[in-house]
Amino acid sequence: MSQLRVGVIGCGSIAKFRHLPEYGANKNVDIVAVCDVVESRAKEMAENYGAAAYTDYKDVIADKTIDVISVCLPNYLHAPVSIAAADAGKHVLCEKPMATSREEAEQMIAAAEKSGTKLMIAHNQRFVSSHEKAKEIIESGSIGKIYSFRTAFGHGGPEGWSIDGRDSWFFNKEKAFIGAMGDLGVHKTDLIRYLLGEDIVEVAGFVESSAKEGTDIDDNATCILKSDSGIIGTLAASWSYNTDQDNSTVIYAEKAILRLEDDPDYALIVQYTNGEVVNYKLDAIQTNEDGGQTTSHVIDHFVDAIVNNTEVPVSGEEGMKSLEVVLAALESNQNKTIVKLS
Repeated sequence: MSQLRVGVIGCGSIAKFRHLPEYGANKNVDIVAVCDVVESRAKEMAENYGAAAYTDYKDVIADKTIDVISVCLPNYLHAPVSIAAADAGKHVLCEKPMATSREEAEQMIAAAEKSGTKLMIAHNQRFVSSHEKAKEIIESGSIGKIYSFRTAFGHGGPEGWSIDGRDSWFFNKEKAFIGAMGDLGVHKTDLIRYLLGEDIVEVAGFVESSAKEGTDIDDNATCILKSDSGIIGTLAASWSYNTDQDNSTVIYAEKAILRLEDDPDYALIVQYTNGEVVNYKLDAIQTNEDGGQTTSHVIDHFVDAIVNNTEVPVSGEEGMKSLEVVLAALESNQNKTIVKLS
């Protein structure tokens, strides 16, 4: 198969530190176009990767020689740009959260199905070594019935990561739609669904704007989730963890407790009820502090699915189910009710 020709739309931090270097390292890919409304950013990335620079995403999508589009844009543009790319016959890798509503997500899925192209959502936590190992242990049945969980993702806020700092679109509600729950919480709704192998069916959420002055975007959330089989647990997403980030998950089961990314030395610790403790030294989870030096594995999985014509590991349907948990948390907070997901 000839090289896949890739266009990356949006040249902010997620493209600069994740998508572009990972495409650049993949032997099956040629980066041929980059696009950003800030021309200097597009030109800088174009020079770094030997690509053409654009300021209008429609010009990238109109290029019939491009096979693949990465959508690395503010949340409100995820759906319209992904749909336009699919309509033009491009495979699409879209950043999370995939959309701002279920309706948008459904339209994205339908566009990919109609054009016969692949749609993948960039939920990279599924590919973290400790998470993959924990899923393997859970599926083996060796820890018995799962009773409960807690999962958290918090740091000091996107101003430390975004290319625009405190002026970033992350703090603009019209562009972001949702704050910490969309930036971080959706990672964990997807991770819990992946680990448990179950969907979330009930959600209660407290979603607040308390840490970031001058914006009404949410920056702190705590949710209670219930799965198909009755597993209950908590999810926290925050932009207020100002001295150190938390990206941990703990699974409480019949025969063991699994601690994922909860210890500085061991990515996974399994504490069995018989007293045995197994410490796993695995690849470190990727953080914003590492400057993007470790791979998220997202691009490699996406490219492999295209090259081998297999199912993408995080489909549009999976992305939508993880988004729906976040939307339910917002609804729960607004209406002060427990929200049931069909």
